[in-house]
Amino acid sequence: MRKIYTGIDIGSDSIKIVVSEVFNKKFHVLASTSVKSHGVRRGLIVDKEKVSDSIKNALKEIESTIGLKVQEAVVTIPSNDRKLSVVSGTTKIIGDEVIGEDIVNCLSDSIIDKVPEDYELITTIPITFKIDDIDNIIDPKGKKGDYLSVKAVMVTAPKKSLFDVLEVCSLCDIEAKDVIFKTIGDYYEARGKDTEKEIGAIVDIGDETISVSIFNKGIIIKDDIINLGSKNIDKDISYIYGIDLATARDLKENFSVSSRKYADSNDNIELTLNKEETIKINQYELSEIVEARISELLKLAKKSINNLTNRKISYIIVTGGITELTGFGYVVENVLGINASTLNITTLGIRNNKYSTAMGIIKYFHEKLKLRDINYSMFDEDKLDSLMDNKKNLLNINNDTIVSKIFGYFTGN
Repeated sequence: MRKIYTGIDIGSDSIKIVVSEVFNKKFHVLASTSVKSHGVRRGLIVDKEKVSDSIKNALKEIESTIGLKVQEAVVTIPSNDRKLSVVSGTTKIIGDEVIGEDIVNCLSDSIIDKVPEDYELITTIPITFKIDDIDNIIDPKGKKGDYLSVKAVMVTAPKKSLFDVLEVCSLCDIEAKDVIFKTIGDYYEARGKDTEKEIGAIVDIGDETISVSIFNKGIIIKDDIINLGSKNIDKDISYIYGIDLATARDLKENFSVSSRKYADSNDNIELTLNKEETIKINQYELSEIVEARISELLKLAKKSINNLTNRKISYIIVTGGITELTGFGYVVENVLGINASTLNITTLGIRNNKYSTAMGIIKYFHEKLKLRDINYSMFDEDKLDSLMDNKKNLLNINNDTIVSKIFGYFTGN
C-alpha cells in the first residue's frame, strides 16, 4: 500500500500544506504551498470563515499540482493552555505476541477517566513499554508475554481549541484524521539520533508568537509561548523609517540580513513615500535594526528555556520562516551558545524552515501508525493508480524512468 499523507499547518501569518509519500523509508514531497492566512491571531482561530477560505486557497494550489482532491489531513492545533500528564496503563496480550491492537488497548487503558473536564485528548505519546517483568521496551511488537504495560504522556487541549480546528476543517470538506501540536511537528522534522537520547529545546519563531518546548529523549515535557514574533521586526522597521508594515516586511525579507556582519555598508535602496519624498535605506543600518530585535527574541527564548528546566540542555534548534534570513545562525550561536543551531531542511520541495511543522506532523502521524501496526493512506489507491496510468500515457514515460513529474521521485530500487 502506498502511504501518502497531507499535513496542514494553520499559522497566524500563513497556511502551509505539504503532501508527502513514504517511499523506501524516506519522505518524498509530492506538493507543497504557503498562502497568506486570515482569521488567526497569535495562533488561535478567531474567524473560522476567513481561516477556511485561506485553507481552500491553499488546497486549490495543492490539488492542481497532484491532480487529486485532498479529503483527509493531519492538522495543527494551538498549544495554548494545553496540559501534559504522565499516565500508565496495562492490558492482557491478546495472542502469543504483541501486535498493534495490544498497543492501542494499552494506550487506551492509560487514559481512562484521566482527561480533565473541558479538555479533549489530543494524543498519547508512549515513553516506555513493559512486558510482564521486562521494562524499558520502546517497541514491543512481536515480543511474547502475558501482560503489556505502558508509561506515557497524555496530551490534552481545551475543547474550544479542538472544536474550532475541526469546524474549520469541516468547512473545507476535510476530515481531520489527527490533530497535532505545532511544536511536536517541529521536533519530528528536526530530530536526529542525538535528540532521541538527550534533553533539548525546540524554538519556533512565528509571526506573532514564539513557542519554546523542552524534549527529553524525544518526549515533550514542558513548553511555553511568548507573545512576540517576527512581526515585531516589521513594526520596528515601519516605525523607524515611517513606512507601512507591508513595505517593512518586504525590506526585511528581501533586503536585510540577520547580522551586520553579513551586511554591505555600500548597498542602498531608495523608496518613494509619495510624489515628493523618497528615502534611502542602507543595508547595514537596516540590518542593525533587524539584528537587535532578533537578539531580543532569542534572549526571551533563552530565558524561557531556563525557566522551564534547570537540567542541562544538550541542543537548541531554532526554526520558523524568519530563520531563512542570511546570517541567522550566527546570531543564534551568539545569543544561545554553541549548542544552538537553526534547522536546515534539505528535502526537495520544502527547502524552507517555514514548512517544518507541516512536514513534521506528517512524520509524527506516520510513526504513530507504524507503532500501532496500521497501514493507511489519505488517498484512494484506485484513484492514484488511475492518475499514474494517465500521466504515464500522456508523458510517454516507461517504468525505468520517472513515473511522473507530479510525484517527483524515482521508481528504481
